[in-house]
Amino acid sequence: MTNTELQNRASDKAFAKITMLKIEAEQLNDDIKLGTTGPITMEELELIYKGTLIELQTWQYISEIIEKSNKNE
Repeated sequence: MTNTELQNRASDKAFAKITMLKIEAEQLNDDIKLGTTGPITMEELELIYKGTLIELQTWQYISEIIEKSNKNE
């Protein structure tokens, strides 16, 4: 695998993860608004939502670094 292929795969993976985290965050937010907690408490659901938002920020940062790295090569 060439360096360019590896960079493209890393970029694709990061953007896929970001997309899935956005969907997950939206679903969690809807569950919080509707009070749909299932077998967990509202506090636990809110913690999961906050954790998902933090993970989303982390992956957005990773994606930004990958894109900057791709431009430098």
